[in-house]
Amino acid sequence: MIVNVTLRQLRVFQAVAEERNFSRAGDRVGLTQPAVSRAIVELESQLGVKLLDRTTREVVLTEAGQSLALRLDRALDELDQTLAEVHGMAGARRGKVRVASSPTLSANLMPACIAECARRDPEIELVLLDRIQQDVLDSVRAGEVDFGVVVEPPSAEDLHCEAILDDPFCLVMAPGHRLADKASVRWPMLDGEPLVLLDYASGSRRLIDDALAAHRVRCEVRQQVGHPTTAFRMVEQGIGISVMPAMAMPPMGLPALVVRPLLPKIQRSIMLVHRRNRAPSPLAQRVWALIREVAGQRVRR
Repeated sequence: MIVNVTLRQLRVFQAVAEERNFSRAGDRVGLTQPAVSRAIVELESQLGVKLLDRTTREVVLTEAGQSLALRLDRALDELDQTLAEVHGMAGARRGKVRVASSPTLSANLMPACIAECARRDPEIELVLLDRIQQDVLDSVRAGEVDFGVVVEPPSAEDLHCEAILDDPFCLVMAPGHRLADKASVRWPMLDGEPLVLLDYASGSRRLIDDALAAHRVRCEVRQQVGHPTTAFRMVEQGIGISVMPAMAMPPMGLPALVVRPLLPKIQRSIMLVHRRNRAPSPLAQRVWALIREVAGQRVRR
C-alpha cells in the first residue's frame, strides 16, 4: 500500500497537535481554518485512521494521533536539517539535538552540559527530556531522541553504550547514628538497619540491591521513593538510613546529615547510549562529545 502523504499535511497536523485549535494552527502555518480542516481530512484518508476528535470546543488527539505526534517533531526536524545541509543553508552547524536523561543525571550533570553547549555552540539547541530510566531507554529505542544519558542498563544488546563517568555509592545518615563517627563504612555494617532507598524506576536500585546481596546484608526497606531529596528528608526524620550515588548529593552538601563512603567501593557507570544500528547525526555527535568532556572534567575535579 502506497501512502501519498504530503509534507504540508504533516506540518498542518503538527501545528494542530501542538495548538489544539484549528484557527491558531492556521495562523501558524499560513492557512485558513477550512484549509487546515481539509488537510487533516486528507491526511486521515491517506493513513486510513482517525487522528483527531473534533468538537466545537476542543481538539483531542486519538491514540493514533498521539503516536504520530510523538514521532513527527523529530522526523520533521531531521528532514529540515537534511534539506538545510543539502542546500548549503546551514551546513551541519545549526539544529536541535534531543537528549533524554534520568532525573539524578538531569539535575547534577546535564545543566553544566547545556550551559557549555550554549557557550560553545550557540547554534545548537540542546533539548533535555527529564525522564525515569526506563522511559529514557524507551525513547532512545523508539528514535524519539538522538541519544540518552543513563545508569548502566541491565540489557543493552540493541544499544551502543559508552561509559563516561563512574559514580560511587555512599551512606547517608543522621548525625547521631551509630555509624556516623566512622570515616568510612563497610557494607556488612549495614546489616539489620532500616533503609530508605530509591524505587525501581531508578537505574541505581538494581545495583544497590546487588551490592547488599553480595555482602549478605539483610535490611528492612521501610520506604522506597522516587527522588533523592525525599529520601534525605526521611533520613532526617529518623525513618532509616540511605544508600545513594554520590552524584545525588546536592552541590552545597547535606548540612543536617552525615555522608560517608561505602567500602569496598561499588560504583554505578554513567553511560551515553544510542541505537546500535543508527549512528547519531553530526550535530548529535558533537553534543555527545561535549557531554563526555564535561563528565571527564567532573572526574578530574
